[in-house]
Order: sequence, then C-alpha cells, then structure tokens
Amino acid sequence: MKKWITVLLASAMVFSLSACGGSGDGKSSGDSDGSDMDYVKEKGTLVVGITDFEPMDYKGDDDEWIGFDADMARAFAESLGVEAEFVEIDWDNKIMELDGKTIDCVWNGMTLTSEVTSSMECSNAYCNNAQVVIVPSDVADKYQDEDSLSELTFAVEAGSAGEEAVEGLELEFTSVKAQADALMEVSAGTSDAAVIDSLMAAAMVGEGTGYEDLTYTCGLNDEEYGVGFRKGSDLAKALNDFFASSYKDGSMMECAEKYGVQAAIIEQ
Repeated sequence: MKKWITVLLASAMVFSLSACGGSGDGKSSGDSDGSDMDYVKEKGTLVVGITDFEPMDYKGDDDEWIGFDADMARAFAESLGVEAEFVEIDWDNKIMELDGKTIDCVWNGMTLTSEVTSSMECSNAYCNNAQVVIVPSDVADKYQDEDSLSELTFAVEAGSAGEEAVEGLELEFTSVKAQADALMEVSAGTSDAAVIDSLMAAAMVGEGTGYEDLTYTCGLNDEEYGVGFRKGSDLAKALNDFFASSYKDGSMMECAEKYGVQAAIIEQ
C-alpha cells in the first residue's frame, strides 16, 4: 500500500512541476512562440532605447528626437510598417531594458563591445568611432597622450565604452548618467576631464558649440557602432538588409551628410 501511495505522490509532483514550469525548452508559459519581428509588427511600434547624444539622438527645436540614428531608426521602422517610438534610458541598464521588453532595440551610437555582442543580437557595424579625452581648452596642451592623464579625475557615462577605457587605464573617475552629463561636469570644474565618443565631441565641443571652452585631445581606442536587439532576434538580419539597401540607394549617406557623420560611415 505504501508503495502505491509513493508512486501516486511522485506522479502528482511531476504533473504539478510540468504545469507550473512549462515544457523545459527555456521558455516560460507566458512567452510567445512568435518571432521578434512578429511581436513588433503586432504591437505596431519599434521601441528604440536611446540617450541624449548629439549628433546621433537628440531633441530638435520642436522637442522631437532627431539625429543620424533617430532618422535611420524611423526609416527602418517605416520599412517594417510600424512607427518608431523613442525612450530615453539609463545606459547602464540597457541590457535589462531590452530583455524586459521595455524597449525593442538599443540604437544610440552603441559601441560593439564584448559585453554588448555577448548579451544582444547585434547588427553589422555601420559607423566608426573612438573614445576621446575632453579637457578645458586652456590646459589642452598638457594632456596630449595617455601618459599625461594619470593626475586627472574623469567623468564618464556609466556602462559606456568610455568608462571601460578609463578603467583599463586605471584612471580615477566618476560615473554619470549620460555623456552630456560628463561634459557638464568638466565645464563646471567638478571633474578635470571626460571621455566621450569622438562623434559627439565633434558636434558638442569647441568653437560654435555650447562648450566653446572645452576641446578634445588624445584618442584612447578605435571602435565601431552597431544596433542591439534581444538575443536571437530576427530583427538584426532585417536591419542588416535595410542598411545594405539604404547604403546602395544613397539614403544612408544623405542622412549622414545631414548630421555631419559621413566620414565615419562603414560601407555596407
């Protein structure tokens, strides 16, 4: 009798675990079997995670997001038959935002680091970039190479390639929310220097910009930008195809020229 009771209890436990835990194929019972493409098309929006990063994503006079990445994201969304929706995110949480489906992609001059490529389904590289040091113009001649940087305190965007670069050089730094905040730290004198993307530096520091008293000196690396989707997403291939066609028909370069980044575009 005890043997039969034991068998019945074991069977009940197996049934209960099966009902609660799914089929064991790595999907929860709430997951859809459809593709990421189907998911985006069904809801009618491609939610794009960004930060304020001129000339890639920034607010225009009418408070609408513009920039090379923003314009290309809208064009890609249109090619899918959906609308682009832009959500400003904490850059350090970009992978969590993506996996939690609060956004559908990260499209914001994102460097293809090992962390990014291992955690996301990434597009082909579309733009060259570098991390550069920003300092006040009146002291720039003192900081022209890596060896001269050790005495400085840096402001860097949390979770960025700039943060990775200063960590690698074992420099003293403070993490801030966005690259724009890093520039404000240097301008205010609360940090000696910042490390930001070269494309942003070209648009935001020096003569004719909001930070005329700042300049960029030495570069710390060379890198490439890509767009990140959820791991396994079929949207990455769709974007690669879109990049190839828009490069071929000239619309990508036309957009790049509008924002002054044409020299950095990678042939598709």
